[in-house]
Amino acid sequence: MVTTEPDAIAPAARPGLVPLTLVGGRPPLGTYLRQVWQRRSFIYALARFRIEAENHQNRLGMAWVVLKPLLNAGLYGTIFGVLMASGRPPHFVEFLVIGVFLFEFFATSFTSGAKSITTNTALVQSLAFPRMALPIAVVLQRLLQFVPMLAIMVVVVAAFGHPIGPEWLLLVPLTVLFFAFNTGLALIAARLTVHVRDLNNLLPFITRITFYTTGIFFSIEQRFADDPLVLRIASFVPLHEFLTLARGVLLDDPVFEAPPEFWLYASVWSIGVLVVGIVFFWAAEERYGRTD
Repeated sequence: MVTTEPDAIAPAARPGLVPLTLVGGRPPLGTYLRQVWQRRSFIYALARFRIEAENHQNRLGMAWVVLKPLLNAGLYGTIFGVLMASGRPPHFVEFLVIGVFLFEFFATSFTSGAKSITTNTALVQSLAFPRMALPIAVVLQRLLQFVPMLAIMVVVVAAFGHPIGPEWLLLVPLTVLFFAFNTGLALIAARLTVHVRDLNNLLPFITRITFYTTGIFFSIEQRFADDPLVLRIASFVPLHEFLTLARGVLLDDPVFEAPPEFWLYASVWSIGVLVVGIVFFWAAEERYGRTD
């Protein structure tokens, strides 16, 4: 007797058997996010392993997590604070350290997150897991590296005479918002670089342009005090908002007081970019790992 097609697939529907699913297929968004959450231990372990792997061959090891941004701050301070000292903002050292440290978190999350799928092609092609875990692990890795940088930043600001106050606790929600923003941006960039590999070559230019235009080493408010249009545009740039909020929290000077609406803007940017990043990345789940 010839087996009919329904009988051939019937065993998959018997009790105790799980219907076959396509490896690398895209489940519903809610199911997908639950799968990501179930792998939170894997994401954290991957982030910790990458930090150790980056530094295990260096004599100073994990000290480079803090030394790199400090050296960058010293270099930029020499160039823009000494050689190009005209028009620099007050409390320049603290101003610069805050800017460089926060930008380091943003830039490394963005560039590494963008490459998180393309640099792990073998892993993506060989194992079935939510691919979103990879860019999230990258940004979590940068967050773990940012925490000691944050402590050094606070020490530097206090050492230059700024009193420690309860408002410094606002760094906690600010860091949470910044992490959410960086995660959403990394998810968007990770999918884009899968579709258009040439974008990897543009990442250094994007971060460099961002560095020189968002007020890392100069005050946009002071430089363009007579240009309300530029100030208005800058107020809607998310990285500038995060820098302004951090400086407003830490620096005891009315010059750096952040507009209250910046908290609203930063929150909207963070939540909006994160939601868009999640949906945008999830929509292409079936395409990650393909060679075509």
